[in-house]
Amino acid sequence: MTTAPDRPTVDGLEAKWDQVWQRDETYRFDRTKSRAEVYSIDTPPPTVSGELHLGTVFGYVQVDAIARFRRMRGRAVFYPIGWDDNGLPTERRVQNLYGVRCNPALDYDPDLKIEADPNRKGRAPQRDVSRPNFLELCHQQTELDEKVFEQVFRDVGLSVDWNLAYATIDDRCRRIAQRAFLQNVAKQDAYIAEAPTLWDVDFQTAVAQAEVEDRPVKSSYVRLLFQRPDGSTVEIDTTRPELLPGCVAVVVSPDDPRYADLIGTELTTPLFNVAVPVLAHRLADASKGTGMAMVCTFGDNTDVIWWRELRLPLRSIINRDGRLRRAVPEWLSSGAGSFSSAEELWADFAGKTAAQARARIVELLTDASLVAGEPRPIEHDVKFYEKGDRPLEIVTSRQWYIRNGALDTELRNRLLRGAAELNWYPEFMQTRLEHWIAGLNTDWLVSRQRFFGVPLPLWYPIDADGVPIWSEPIVPEVERLPIDPQVDVPIGFDASQRGLPGGFTGDPDVMDTWATSSLSPQIVCGWTEDDDLFSRTFPMDLRPQGPEIIRTWTFSTMLRGILQHDCLPWANVSINGWILDPDRKKMSKSKGNVETPASLVADFGADGVRYWACRAGQGVDTAVDRGQMRVGRRLAVKLLNVSKFVLGLVSEDLQGGAVTEPVDLAMLRQLANVADRATASFDRYDYRQALDITEEFFWRFCDDYVELVKSRSYGSDDGARSAQAALAAALSVLQRLLAPMLPFVAEEVWSWWQEGSVHRAEWPTADSLTPQLAGLDESVTAAFDTAATILRHVRKAKTDAKKGMRWPVRLLRVQDSADVLAVLRRTLVDVQAAGTVAEVELVEAAEQSVTITLADEMPEQA
Repeated sequence: MTTAPDRPTVDGLEAKWDQVWQRDETYRFDRTKSRAEVYSIDTPPPTVSGELHLGTVFGYVQVDAIARFRRMRGRAVFYPIGWDDNGLPTERRVQNLYGVRCNPALDYDPDLKIEADPNRKGRAPQRDVSRPNFLELCHQQTELDEKVFEQVFRDVGLSVDWNLAYATIDDRCRRIAQRAFLQNVAKQDAYIAEAPTLWDVDFQTAVAQAEVEDRPVKSSYVRLLFQRPDGSTVEIDTTRPELLPGCVAVVVSPDDPRYADLIGTELTTPLFNVAVPVLAHRLADASKGTGMAMVCTFGDNTDVIWWRELRLPLRSIINRDGRLRRAVPEWLSSGAGSFSSAEELWADFAGKTAAQARARIVELLTDASLVAGEPRPIEHDVKFYEKGDRPLEIVTSRQWYIRNGALDTELRNRLLRGAAELNWYPEFMQTRLEHWIAGLNTDWLVSRQRFFGVPLPLWYPIDADGVPIWSEPIVPEVERLPIDPQVDVPIGFDASQRGLPGGFTGDPDVMDTWATSSLSPQIVCGWTEDDDLFSRTFPMDLRPQGPEIIRTWTFSTMLRGILQHDCLPWANVSINGWILDPDRKKMSKSKGNVETPASLVADFGADGVRYWACRAGQGVDTAVDRGQMRVGRRLAVKLLNVSKFVLGLVSEDLQGGAVTEPVDLAMLRQLANVADRATASFDRYDYRQALDITEEFFWRFCDDYVELVKSRSYGSDDGARSAQAALAAALSVLQRLLAPMLPFVAEEVWSWWQEGSVHRAEWPTADSLTPQLAGLDESVTAAFDTAATILRHVRKAKTDAKKGMRWPVRLLRVQDSADVLAVLRRTLVDVQAAGTVAEVELVEAAEQSVTITLADEMPEQA
């Protein structure tokens, strides 16, 4: 029984249907299904920090359309959602909101009460709080932010199973992340090393290669004069003269004849008078600068390669705070120029920032005539932490690494094969992953010197001199996970032995947030925790995500799948594009051009916003387009109105009835083709094409077919019954075809006349339409297009004459081939009724033409 409202509206559908879906558990995963019946989606856990912006919603809506399609195709869709709430973004948000910073030396204050202040300035003075107090504030804030994020996702109609929600800092995620790490340690896929490390001096943490981005920075080339053994000088260009005190060698190309006689000799550094060897190396570029390069430990990654391969000494002068060391470097044995001693010379640099030291050293070098010419301004790319404000330094520190193929050719090749085995949508995104794998130069650094994260689950014994024995980690029993080594005590020790000779110390670091997020398939599928669920869902079917995290999330998850299970964690990867602002610039919080979805949902409805998102192609960058959202809202309103109209004509006994008339059969034949094409598009993860195909036919159905059969459908004879049955069949199919993209309005109109949710209904196919379609001859299948074409001519004539659509046509004259006229004769009743045509004249002719003669006046009864 139909129950369409008198005045249907799209307003308020989001809250109405979210409540129903939640009550009825419409999207709950059916874990009784076998793996073959399950479609498993590895949904990216968004970073919970601040507001959820439109770019995030954009990609999630696209994968949601795929999930809804698969569910209607009869699969039990395993569609979890998670929150990536551990790591630096949360720490920074808490520091800014609460005005605090973590000081591990402080004791826990159980009475500490601090309120968040969203108006605080990020650089305002911060109060020191203990590590436990700081972690409590982080947990408190993430719980608040996750509720806000969840509501946004509900408002845009994400059909995830909220019963499967997780957070990367919760006990289960910490337990699985720690267990996987310990397995990596046991298999020697994870190792500890004292090594050069990319370091952010502001956040005071090591940074992995995948978290680094190049940014253009203004700088200068300074040409330094190094002294040869014979007293003459050679010129060497550098952009970092402040690292001159840490120079350990000079390298040249082995193929550069200019310096062949210098290889194996020593040069003396300007100002500091330290002898350094001249060595040959393949990475020295004879065409760059003077062809000579000074090696400092460390200015960049090339310095690291030279230091490692040429077995050079370590002379670090930059501390972790970004300032030059305060103690006089032991390799500086004497002063230079006007300085009487190394101590006096170094006093000019001790404790200075890199920028301050750079300015001072250039000044001293210039005064001593140890530079050639003036500094030459340049702009070049410098490496930054993606969340940082100052260039990264390279410092030597103790860190944990996971093998990732950078130093292991066999593993690298296995990862490259894995990238090729995946099905990529779009295909060209595969190249991005392959280039990343090929360009790896260090193993994955997974330890971080932060607080709100998954702790590295290890302790270390302390020797009799009070020094931790880092090479002999104490591993916890798996049953004790998750552990916090700063709180928990290893078996065989007691708390009083923490930090003392003969006792133990806990690892002070946490894991990189990607070390947990990379295990999202294992987390959601219940690895080591729910074997039954794991067998039904892993490996997963789909990994949807953005292009900017191919190097991080795609790669690291694939790596963990291979290391933990010797298989790929999913079969398909779907990559969305970036969101651009109206000026086609990438949206980012740092640029201040981010839009939030709330106001857009209020203006255009969730279906309008979803329409815009689904109109974007795979991997295609898309600008925020309110005009397109407006079109989406108009489409939703039209679906309401045409559904109400059709259901006002169709009685229940005619639903699924016989379709006999040519126009009706032709329309359904075309609709069957639309259903099959949309299905094929969705099978290729091409939600955009599925929407295009469906929308194009929907408007033809509304503008042409409904108008053609409207008059006939009001009757009670066989022709009317055929029209009503065809209208009902088409409406059912169109509502289901649009449901993945426009879930709220589709559910609303479906509820007027069908039982259950449209999102649990069977996906339409050609075979599911009326059986009379089989064996239709060509004249019948062309009936809809032929009649619609003539009707458009009639409408145009009335529009050109500035008459209403009900204005009568005195004569419709059609010239065409005998075949076309034969088809048209079978549809004339509909054409005449729809166009208010009094008389029709059909003329067989070689040339096509349509002539419409309008009546002189509107009859009074009209």
